[in-house]
Amino acid sequence: MRPTMEASKFSFSNQLRVRNYEVDWQGIVHNGSYLLYFEVGRVEYLKNIGAQIDLNMINGASKVVLVRNEINYKAPALFDQLLTVRTRIAFIKNTSFAMEGLMERADTGEAVAENVAYHVWLDPKTDKPVPVPEDFRSRVVKFEGRNCEFIASPDRH
Repeated sequence: MRPTMEASKFSFSNQLRVRNYEVDWQGIVHNGSYLLYFEVGRVEYLKNIGAQIDLNMINGASKVVLVRNEINYKAPALFDQLLTVRTRIAFIKNTSFAMEGLMERADTGEAVAENVAYHVWLDPKTDKPVPVPEDFRSRVVKFEGRNCEFIASPDRH
Protein backbone atom coordinates (compact mmCIF):
# COMPACT_ATOMS: atom_id res chain seq x y z
CA MET A 1 0.00 0.00 0.00
CA ARG A 2 1.14 3.53 -0.67
CA PRO A 3 2.25 5.88 2.10
CA THR A 4 -0.40 7.81 4.04
CA MET A 5 -3.04 9.17 1.69
CA GLU A 6 -3.64 12.89 1.20
CA ALA A 7 -7.26 13.97 1.68
CA SER A 8 -6.72 16.80 -0.83
CA LYS A 9 -6.44 14.27 -3.69
CA PHE A 10 -9.99 13.01 -3.12
CA SER A 11 -12.81 14.81 -4.93
CA PHE A 12 -15.60 12.51 -3.73
CA SER A 13 -16.81 11.50 -0.29
CA ASN A 14 -19.88 10.10 1.41
CA GLN A 15 -20.79 9.63 5.05
CA LEU A 16 -21.85 6.58 7.03
CA ARG A 17 -22.94 6.20 10.63
CA VAL A 18 -21.72 3.18 12.61
CA ARG A 19 -24.65 0.93 13.51
CA ASN A 20 -24.92 -1.14 16.68
CA TYR A 21 -24.58 -4.54 14.95
CA GLU A 22 -21.26 -3.48 13.36
CA VAL A 23 -19.56 -3.12 16.76
CA ASP A 24 -17.71 -6.14 18.17
CA TRP A 25 -17.29 -7.31 21.75
CA GLN A 26 -14.37 -4.88 22.21
CA GLY A 27 -16.71 -1.93 21.56
CA ILE A 28 -15.20 -0.99 18.19
CA VAL A 29 -16.31 -1.58 14.62
CA HIS A 30 -15.56 -5.16 13.57
CA ASN A 31 -12.56 -5.23 11.21
CA GLY A 32 -14.59 -6.73 8.34
CA SER A 33 -17.10 -3.86 8.43
CA TYR A 34 -14.43 -1.39 7.32
CA LEU A 35 -14.21 -3.24 4.00
CA LEU A 36 -17.98 -2.91 3.59
CA TYR A 37 -17.77 0.85 4.27
CA PHE A 38 -15.11 1.19 1.58
CA GLU A 39 -17.25 -0.86 -0.84
CA VAL A 40 -20.18 1.50 -0.24
CA GLY A 41 -17.84 4.39 -1.00
CA ARG A 42 -16.68 2.77 -4.25
CA VAL A 43 -20.23 2.13 -5.48
CA GLU A 44 -21.33 5.68 -4.61
CA TYR A 45 -18.26 7.07 -6.39
CA LEU A 46 -19.05 5.09 -9.55
CA LYS A 47 -22.65 6.28 -9.49
CA ASN A 48 -21.40 9.84 -9.03
CA ILE A 49 -19.24 9.74 -12.17
CA GLY A 50 -22.13 8.27 -14.17
CA ALA A 51 -20.83 4.71 -14.52
CA GLN A 52 -23.60 2.20 -15.16
CA ILE A 53 -24.15 0.25 -11.95
CA ASP A 54 -27.09 -2.14 -12.26
CA LEU A 55 -27.77 -5.86 -12.67
CA ASN A 56 -28.07 -5.62 -16.46
CA MET A 57 -24.56 -4.23 -16.68
CA ILE A 58 -23.13 -6.63 -14.13
CA ASN A 59 -24.78 -9.69 -15.71
CA GLY A 60 -24.27 -8.67 -19.31
CA ALA A 61 -22.03 -6.10 -20.92
CA SER A 62 -19.31 -5.84 -18.28
CA LYS A 63 -17.65 -7.80 -15.57
CA VAL A 64 -15.35 -6.09 -13.12
CA VAL A 65 -13.83 -8.19 -10.36
CA LEU A 66 -12.01 -7.22 -7.20
CA VAL A 67 -8.65 -9.04 -7.20
CA ARG A 68 -6.89 -7.50 -4.20
CA ASN A 69 -8.14 -5.50 -1.23
CA GLU A 70 -5.63 -3.86 1.14
CA ILE A 71 -6.51 -2.06 4.35
CA ASN A 72 -4.53 -0.20 6.98
CA TYR A 73 -6.32 0.44 10.26
CA LYS A 74 -5.34 3.77 11.83
CA ALA A 75 -7.82 4.34 14.68
CA PRO A 76 -10.95 2.55 15.94
CA ALA A 77 -14.43 3.60 14.84
CA LEU A 78 -17.11 3.42 17.53
CA PHE A 79 -20.88 2.96 17.74
CA ASP A 80 -22.92 5.88 16.35
CA GLN A 81 -19.83 7.66 15.06
CA LEU A 82 -20.27 9.51 11.78
CA LEU A 83 -17.55 8.54 9.30
CA THR A 84 -16.49 10.24 6.09
CA VAL A 85 -15.35 7.85 3.37
CA ARG A 86 -13.29 9.54 0.66
CA THR A 87 -12.95 7.60 -2.60
CA ARG A 88 -10.99 8.04 -5.81
CA ILE A 89 -9.56 6.11 -8.72
CA ALA A 90 -5.80 6.32 -8.28
CA PHE A 91 -4.76 4.72 -11.57
CA ILE A 92 -6.06 2.96 -14.65
CA LYS A 93 -3.87 0.52 -16.55
CA ASN A 94 -4.76 -1.46 -19.67
CA THR A 95 -7.14 -4.01 -18.06
CA SER A 96 -7.14 -2.91 -14.44
CA PHE A 97 -7.67 0.03 -12.12
CA ALA A 98 -7.23 0.81 -8.45
CA MET A 99 -9.59 2.66 -6.17
CA GLU A 100 -8.32 4.24 -2.97
CA GLY A 101 -10.35 4.99 0.10
CA LEU A 102 -9.63 7.17 3.10
CA MET A 103 -11.97 6.85 6.09
CA GLU A 104 -12.02 9.64 8.68
CA ARG A 105 -13.99 10.59 11.74
CA ALA A 106 -16.40 13.24 10.45
CA ASP A 107 -16.12 15.43 13.55
CA THR A 108 -12.32 15.57 13.83
CA GLY A 109 -10.97 14.46 10.44
CA GLU A 110 -8.80 11.86 12.19
CA ALA A 111 -7.86 8.99 9.87
CA VAL A 112 -9.61 5.73 10.76
CA ALA A 113 -8.51 3.49 7.88
CA GLU A 114 -7.01 3.50 4.39
CA ASN A 115 -7.89 1.12 1.57
CA VAL A 116 -6.62 0.23 -1.90
CA ALA A 117 -8.87 -2.04 -3.98
CA TYR A 118 -7.53 -3.45 -7.26
CA HIS A 119 -10.03 -4.35 -10.00
CA VAL A 120 -9.73 -6.16 -13.33
CA TRP A 121 -12.13 -5.76 -16.25
CA LEU A 122 -13.14 -9.14 -17.74
CA ASP A 123 -14.98 -10.34 -20.80
CA PRO A 124 -18.23 -11.71 -19.27
CA LYS A 125 -18.24 -14.72 -21.62
CA THR A 126 -14.62 -15.83 -21.31
CA ASP A 127 -13.56 -14.36 -17.95
CA LYS A 128 -10.36 -13.18 -19.65
CA PRO A 129 -9.05 -9.63 -19.03
CA VAL A 130 -10.10 -7.00 -21.56
CA PRO A 131 -9.12 -3.34 -21.90
CA VAL A 132 -10.85 -0.90 -19.59
CA PRO A 133 -13.56 0.68 -21.81
CA GLU A 134 -12.91 4.15 -23.19
CA ASP A 135 -16.24 5.42 -21.84
CA PHE A 136 -15.14 4.53 -18.31
CA ARG A 137 -11.71 6.09 -18.82
CA SER A 138 -13.23 9.32 -20.12
CA ARG A 139 -15.60 9.57 -17.14
CA VAL A 140 -12.66 9.16 -14.77
CA VAL A 141 -10.54 11.70 -16.67
CA LYS A 142 -13.38 14.21 -16.55
CA PHE A 143 -13.89 13.72 -12.81
CA GLU A 144 -10.36 13.09 -11.50
CA GLY A 145 -8.26 15.14 -13.88
CA ARG A 146 -4.62 15.04 -12.81
CA ASN A 147 -5.37 13.10 -9.62
CA CYS A 148 -5.53 9.84 -11.59
CA GLU A 149 -2.58 8.20 -13.29
CA PHE A 150 -3.22 6.59 -16.66
CA ILE A 151 -0.72 3.87 -17.42
CA ALA A 152 -0.98 2.50 -20.95
CA SER A 153 0.55 -0.82 -21.85
CA PRO A 154 2.94 -0.90 -24.83
CA ASP A 155 0.24 -2.42 -27.08
CA ARG A 156 -2.36 0.23 -26.24
CA HIS A 157 -2.58 3.21 -28.60
